[in-house]
Amino acid sequence: MKNLSSTIAIAASLWGAQALAWEATEGRPFEGQTVNVLAVKSSQFEAHEARLAEFEEATGIDVVYDYVPFPNMKEALTTEMVAGGDYDVVSVMDQWVVSLQNLMTPIGPGIEAQGTDLSDFPAAHLRHGMLDGELIGLPVRGHVQLLFYRPDLLEAAGVNPPQTWEEMVTVAKAVQDNTDAAGIALPYGKLNGQNLMVWMNLLWGNGGDLFDADGSPAFNSDAGVAATQTYVGYIGEEIVPAGSAVFVEQDAVNSFKQGNSAMLPVWWWVRSQLTDPEQSTLTADQVAFTSLPSVDGADRTTYTNTWIFGVTQESDAKDAATEFLGWLTDPALEREVLLDPDLSEVVAVHMSNLTDPEVNERWGGMHQAAADALATAEGVEFGDDWPRIALILETAISSLASGEESDVQAALDKAAEEIAAIR
Repeated sequence: MKNLSSTIAIAASLWGAQALAWEATEGRPFEGQTVNVLAVKSSQFEAHEARLAEFEEATGIDVVYDYVPFPNMKEALTTEMVAGGDYDVVSVMDQWVVSLQNLMTPIGPGIEAQGTDLSDFPAAHLRHGMLDGELIGLPVRGHVQLLFYRPDLLEAAGVNPPQTWEEMVTVAKAVQDNTDAAGIALPYGKLNGQNLMVWMNLLWGNGGDLFDADGSPAFNSDAGVAATQTYVGYIGEEIVPAGSAVFVEQDAVNSFKQGNSAMLPVWWWVRSQLTDPEQSTLTADQVAFTSLPSVDGADRTTYTNTWIFGVTQESDAKDAATEFLGWLTDPALEREVLLDPDLSEVVAVHMSNLTDPEVNERWGGMHQAAADALATAEGVEFGDDWPRIALILETAISSLASGEESDVQAALDKAAEEIAAIR
C-alpha cells in the first residue's frame, strides 16, 4: 500500500505551511459571472447551496446548481465531457476520475491562491483529486468504514471492542459462547465489489496492495494469500452468520440490525439505519462504534469513497469557478453544516473537523474514530478499468467463500492473469 504519489505529500506540505482561511479575492474581479454546477443529488450539497448568499455577496459571482440522481450521474458527466460547455464545476466520484480526465482542468495555482490547506485533507481522499501529478479536483464528500458493535453483547461476554483483526476472532467467539448472536457479519457474495471492501483492509494490513509500482497485479503475493485465507477463513471459524457465503453488504447490515450479529464493519453513514425503529430492532444504547481493526502490528486502514469537485476544461468562467471551489472546500463551511442543529449531516473530509471536539461531541466521537483510520489510510488507486477489475476480484473471493474454489493461491493467480490482460 505504498504506491501513493509523493506529489500529494509534497503539495500538502508546501501549501499547508502557508494556507489561510478562504477570503474573497480583493476587488471582486469576477463580479457578474455565473458559475454553473453539476452535482450529484445530496443533502450535504443542498446545505452548501443554502449558504451561497454569503459567497455571492462577497464575490459578486452567481452560482447555479443542477442536481442529478446518482444512477444517472456518470452518464451526465460523460455527456458534459463529450459535448461540453454547459457547466463550470462538476462533482465526480473517485472511481470515475480517470475515465473522465478530459472533463476537468488543472486547478493547482488557482487553489493555492485561494489559500486552501491541502494538508487538511486525508491522503486517502486527496489522492483522487490528483492526476498525472496535477491537482484537478478537491474532496468535498467522503465516506470511511467503522466497526459497529453491540456494547451490551460484548459486556455480557466480558470482552472489549477489538483493536486488531486477531482480537476480533477472540471477541466474536466469546460473544457466541455467551449469547445467541453470531460474532460478526461480513459480505462474501458478489455485488459491485462489496466483498472486497473488508478484504482490502486485510490485504493492506499484511503489507500487500492490489498493484505494484508498475501497475501489475500484486494481490496474489504472499500478503494477498494470507489476507484472503484470513477473510475466507472466518467462515471456517464459524464466527459469521449461517449463509454468509452469499451475503452482500445489505445482508450483513440486516443481520446486525435484527440483532443476529454482534459486530459489523461497514460505511459510517449506515449508522442512522442501525437505530432507525422503522427498520432496526436495536436502540441507540445497543449500537457503538470504533475504528476498523488493524492487522496486529500494522497501521489502521479504511476503504474510502470520495467525491471531488473540479473545474471543467470547457468552462468560460474558470477563475470564478476556482474562487467558488475555494469557498466550497473551506473547512469552516463544512464545520457549520456539521454543527447545524437543524441538519443531520455527518460527512467531513477535513482532518481539522474530524478531530474537532465540538463535532465529536455532537456525533458521539464518530469523526475521531474515522480520523484515527484516515491518519494512516492511503486509499485505492482506481483506473478506468476498475469495474472489470472489481468483478474479477469479487468473483475470486466469492468462489473461495462458497467452496467452489479451494486453492487460494490458484484463485488469486487466475484473477491476476485476467486483470493483467486488461490493464
